[in-house]
Formats: sequence, structure tokens, C-alpha cells
Amino acid sequence: MSIPPSFLHLRAAVRALEAGGVIACPTEAVWGLSCDPDNPLAVSRLLELKQRPITKGLILVAASESQLGFLLKGLPGGQRDQLSASWPGPATWLVPHRDRVPSWIHGEHETVAVRVSDHPAVRALCLAWGGPLVSTSANPGGAQPARSLFQVRRYFGETLDGLLPGSIGDQGRPTGIRDLASGDIIRP
Repeated sequence: MSIPPSFLHLRAAVRALEAGGVIACPTEAVWGLSCDPDNPLAVSRLLELKQRPITKGLILVAASESQLGFLLKGLPGGQRDQLSASWPGPATWLVPHRDRVPSWIHGEHETVAVRVSDHPAVRALCLAWGGPLVSTSANPGGAQPARSLFQVRRYFGETLDGLLPGSIGDQGRPTGIRDLASGDIIRP
């Protein structure tokens, strides 16, 4: 597993995010792209880089459940227990957004995808940022997710605003996604 990034790398990544940038960072299984979820221009740019329609929605990744508390408030106790049992870890859940996130995050869905990561770089970045970030695989639509920094650079060249160095985790593929209300597996 990757070690946490240095203070200088974190500071540079946070500055890029504060400026509305899109950055690449290692995650549990692949390299990801991240940006400020509350900045519509940053999200629009990320979607353009990925060639991803806004209707699909995006994942919010956090360092702790408390960073997602605004979305988890009001969930039944059993559902909260289910989330707590799977986090931190490579489990992404669809939870009702109740209009607590912008439409450019939830897309056309009544739910939003959320994860509390156990990857040291992602956790450190979300802690330094002070909240959840957009996290999506670093690849244009239809291409394989980047599993190396070389692939990230091949896909995006110099178009990214920052890069948080590190290595991806040991998961074989991007995190699974489950619907919290139904338990249905959306992505194995």
C-alpha cells in the first residue's frame, strides 16, 4: 500500500484544487481524477477531460464518515451501521442525496455515490482539503482506467493542474458500488 504524500505535495494539490483545478492521484485500484465538488467549472472540466456525460453522476470520496455527515444524516440506524462496517475501505455506496449535493455531482439520479477511502494518499488529500472530493477513474470514456502514472500522462498529457504522487493500492479493479437502500450491486 502507498505511503501518505509529503506535506509539500499535499499543499500543491490543495492549491490546485482551490484554484478550480483537476488533479490526478492514486486510489485503491487505479489512478483517479479529483476536483472540488462544489465548483461547477472544475467539475465541468473534469467531465470534459473524461468525455463523461454529466447525467452519469460522480463519486464523492472522503477521509472519514464525518466528512460525509451532511449526506448520511437521517439514514436509518441499520443503514448507517452497514456503511460503518464497510468503511474505511474500497466500498462505494449509493445514498439518497436529498438535494444536499449539486446536480452536477448526482447527475440524473436520486442517489449519490460515496466512499470513505482507506488509501493513504486519498485520505491525506481529503483531510488537507477539509472535506470530500470528486473521485473518478483517470481515463477518457471507453478507455481502461490508468493503473500507472505513465498511463495518466499518456491520457491527459499536460492538461491536468496537479498530481499527487504515490502508488495505487492492491485492489484488482475499481471499487464496487452498491445501492444502500436495496443492497443491489451496481458495479461488482
